[in-house]
Amino acid sequence: RRRSRSGEPSRTKMRKDVRILLVGEPKVGKTSLIMSLVSEEFPDVVPYRAEEITIPADVTPERVPTHIANVICIVYSVNNKKSIEKVTSHWIPLINERTDKDSRVPLILVGNKSDLVEHSSMETILPIMNQHTEIETCVECSAKNLKNISELFYYAQKAVLHPTGPLYCPEQKEMKPACIRALMRIFKVSDLDNDGILNDNELNFFQRTCFNTPLAPQALEDVKNVVRKNMTDGVCDNGLTLKGFLFLHTLFIQRGRHETTWTVLRRFGYDDDLELHQDYLFPLLKIPPDCTTELNHNAYLFLQSVFDKYDKDRDCALSPEELKDLFDVFPYMPWGPDVNNTVCTNEQGWITYQGYMSQWTLTTYLDVQRCLEYLGYLGYSIITEQESQAASITVTRDKKVDLQKKQTQRCVFRCNIFGASGSGKTGFLQSFLGRNLMHQRTIKEEHKSYYAINTIYVYGQEKYLLLHEVFSDFDVLSDAELSCDVVCLLYDISNPGSFEYCTKVFKQYFMDSKIPCLMIAAKSDLPEARQQYAASPMEFCRQHRIPPPQAFTCNTAATPSKDIFVKLATMAVYPHMSQADVKSSAFWLRASMGATLFAVLGFAMYRVVIRPR
Repeated sequence: RRRSRSGEPSRTKMRKDVRILLVGEPKVGKTSLIMSLVSEEFPDVVPYRAEEITIPADVTPERVPTHIANVICIVYSVNNKKSIEKVTSHWIPLINERTDKDSRVPLILVGNKSDLVEHSSMETILPIMNQHTEIETCVECSAKNLKNISELFYYAQKAVLHPTGPLYCPEQKEMKPACIRALMRIFKVSDLDNDGILNDNELNFFQRTCFNTPLAPQALEDVKNVVRKNMTDGVCDNGLTLKGFLFLHTLFIQRGRHETTWTVLRRFGYDDDLELHQDYLFPLLKIPPDCTTELNHNAYLFLQSVFDKYDKDRDCALSPEELKDLFDVFPYMPWGPDVNNTVCTNEQGWITYQGYMSQWTLTTYLDVQRCLEYLGYLGYSIITEQESQAASITVTRDKKVDLQKKQTQRCVFRCNIFGASGSGKTGFLQSFLGRNLMHQRTIKEEHKSYYAINTIYVYGQEKYLLLHEVFSDFDVLSDAELSCDVVCLLYDISNPGSFEYCTKVFKQYFMDSKIPCLMIAAKSDLPEARQQYAASPMEFCRQHRIPPPQAFTCNTAATPSKDIFVKLATMAVYPHMSQADVKSSAFWLRASMGATLFAVLGFAMYRVVIRPR
């Protein structure tokens, strides 16, 4: 005989062991219960007290090794009224005094020696259970007859593996805020079209994801009918609303089926404290030295689907409201105002589809762990049915191998920009995003970015070029600042002392390296001053066998020219080319024409793809 707030066992992977403590008055049969379970027979000789015992996995229904305390069993003898009275007068107060109210250990009341009486103790015990919400289950058993012994330990395990405490507040008869927050994220991730309703397809996908089986059409209707009968706005357009979704889980918990809710929570990455598990957010990903990280094709398709989901007005850009909606499944806002000055935006300053993809590419390249975390919040592994977010990442091969083979499969290339303070590095970065000097003057100082990333075509192939402005007041450059695919040495032609800084950086760090370098003569719209250096910029470049200085200005009425960025990208993709090739005007003409042609074609294709959005 038993009365329980629990239901059927869950098949979800959970903790590896459960610690059970048995307490109670002397001679009520605590040790006998343990010995009967382990040996599957009543012991003739019972020790006065059992030390810590591990119950083998194969004798418990959940198949979890159980140590004798994540759960406490208060044992009483059904034929001993004094031991029953002690449950409320001594044991429950004693346990509650020694446990924190917000994280109390679940209790199970165990009536042993049921073989000695013909009546049940449940009439006496049920009021106790109703009075103390921390009591998960009451069960009567017999160590002598082996009655309900394995069931007792199963319910003890269940109280730990599927605890009610984190999910539900019995006094208020509603789910706790942390549980509601988790289920709201799960609903939002599962609402694939972002219409605020789980339609039949989305519900079936959710059901298959969590329980490995779809719902029959009639079962779907039955679920919706239950919600309809209990709340007016739980079903809308024949789909389940967020209110309906939360109501269902409240119902599961109230009816003792909280393992259903736990199965859902754990499938979506939550741990016992309703926080996303570290193993879920940060799956193992090995990155050897001199290798970089990029998103693969499937990851870009997923991110495109996320963009489509939240671009409600179909303008191929994310407004601040749409961006907030997208990041609502995150515990914090991951993108700050500097992102708008790192990637392409539209005329309103909203991140475009291209800018959105560029920012994800940047995060993957610079901080792949952060990218894995972000994809985890978005439910990447669940929606794409992959083992983890690690499946979204391509780890490129060692750059040395690329140089040896004179070819690369990489798509993202880094250009580090060096220049004295005030030489125009920030303007150079912003011009890569299509912003002239007039536009740049509207950017607030606190919103400036030291990165800019955009797509560029190199011989007809689309690549990402990542520009990074290196601080000019450095003592020693870090490995990250030295590790790049092309170096940009930028000086202000109107400042006589600007060029010398570039020569020092080149001689100290890059003169003997295999990293290609390009000298940029910035602010070329201003009168040129004679540089205070022994050799002119042209002579210096010739002496050190690097291409001649490239004139550049962002002080233009229209969008600044991208030719210089095509050159940088080409040098990054083909670092093995001889200096003669790099200096050849025919080479640059081919690269620029290829870039222009494919940029036009690419834009046309992009519009075709975007139109249905």
